[in-house]
Amino acid sequence: MAFLSRLNLQEILQTLSVLQWMPVYFFLGAIPIILIPYFLVFTKFWMVSVLALAWLAYDWNTHSQGGRRSAWVRNWIIWKYFRNYFPVKLVKTHDLSPRHNYIIASHPHGVLPYGIFINFATETTGFARIFPAITPYVATLEGIFWIPIVREYVMSMGVCPVSELALKYLLTQKGSGNAVVIVVGGAAEALLCHPGASTVFLKQRKGFVKVALKTGAYLVPSYSFGQNEVHNQETFPEGTWKRFFQKTFQNTFKKILGLNFCTFHGRGLTRGSWGFLPFNHPITTVVGEPLPIPRIKKPNKKTVDKYHALYINALRKLFDEHKVQYGLPETQELTIV
Repeated sequence: MAFLSRLNLQEILQTLSVLQWMPVYFFLGAIPIILIPYFLVFTKFWMVSVLALAWLAYDWNTHSQGGRRSAWVRNWIIWKYFRNYFPVKLVKTHDLSPRHNYIIASHPHGVLPYGIFINFATETTGFARIFPAITPYVATLEGIFWIPIVREYVMSMGVCPVSELALKYLLTQKGSGNAVVIVVGGAAEALLCHPGASTVFLKQRKGFVKVALKTGAYLVPSYSFGQNEVHNQETFPEGTWKRFFQKTFQNTFKKILGLNFCTFHGRGLTRGSWGFLPFNHPITTVVGEPLPIPRIKKPNKKTVDKYHALYINALRKLFDEHKVQYGLPETQELTIV
């Protein structure tokens, strides 16, 4: 009985650890939530709003210059429960020398990028031990840094904007041994993330290669096996009223917010129930071999295309070498669109 009580407590803590994180991620696409602190200036709480906005203005450049990372926050025990919920694992295939800087390109996005967050924005899977003397930064949309308090929270974990300004600063102004993690496919790739699928949105995504060339940062492929399995995503049949409303809502969401909207579901608060929590399925992020990149101030299209093709080959190799070990059939191929 005592064992069952401890087991239930562990499951409860794991579920709560995921629940506290999901709203922060959803802030990325919620413009009304981002604007709440600004609207407070017209209420009796105007002083709170003014102070928050004054601090934001004073501290505006910090999030684009490495933020205020905290080893204490990155090592919170809550991340251990988050890791064990799936569980999540980080695997190294090659060393990363602290003499260089890196762009770790991560695939796939998933409906939500759980594995990428827990492996690179926390220390619960042992990033600092696995890659000594390398400082990781997880790049995400700029909008989350407009929200007071939430901004401080994500900066403490080493999260930065995925803007060229922030990336260039981290890769050229903070010495060596820095690794910026970019989910290259972004929200567009989330629409392709179905259980059993291995499709990445990469064919026309070349901005990360251009940044690597401008900064001389090595490109590192990484793939999170199992990330597409933790949610079921619904695409209703064409010609049905459900599909009509789904497409209308997705198009409106994209037009207004510039983001894609996924119709997904997972498990509920208890195993076997329906809800929006992710399923308990292992996620293993495999980090591949660094691809050396020359530093070119103004790379031309031919050069960008050359290194983009080399990167795709490196990603395919990484996927093929590890797919069977992490649950995919030998015949499964990586589809790049």
